[in-house]
Amino acid sequence: MTEKQTTKTADAVTIMNEAFGNDPERRSRIEEIKQAMAVGQQIYDARKAAGLTQAELAERVGTTQSVISDLEDAEYEGHSMPMLRRIAAALDLSVQVSFVPSPGPHPHHAA
Repeated sequence: MTEKQTTKTADAVTIMNEAFGNDPERRSRIEEIKQAMAVGQQIYDARKAAGLTQAELAERVGTTQSVISDLEDAEYEGHSMPMLRRIAAALDLSVQVSFVPSPGPHPHHAA
C-alpha cells in the first residue's frame, strides 16, 4: 500500500488554482480576487515605502485609519478610482491602469 505524497504550499494562487480547476466562471472569480489582492498589496507597499502608518496616510487622504485598513485588506474588493487617486496623490504617486490579455479562453469573443 502506497501513500499519496502531498506537498504543502503557502502560495495563494497555487491553492486557488488547485481548488477551482479550469471552470471558466471560477477562473474569472480567481482573477477578480487576484486583482483585489494586488491592489491592496500595492497600497500597503506604497504606504510602507513612504514610511507612513495607516493613520498617517488616512489623515493625508482625508479618511479614517479603518478605511485604509480595508483598502489594504486582500479580501477587500471595493477599490474605487477616486480613492486610489487620493491615495496616490497623498503619496506623491499616480495611478496607472492597463488592459492586458486575460488568461485562458475568451468567452465574450464571437466565434
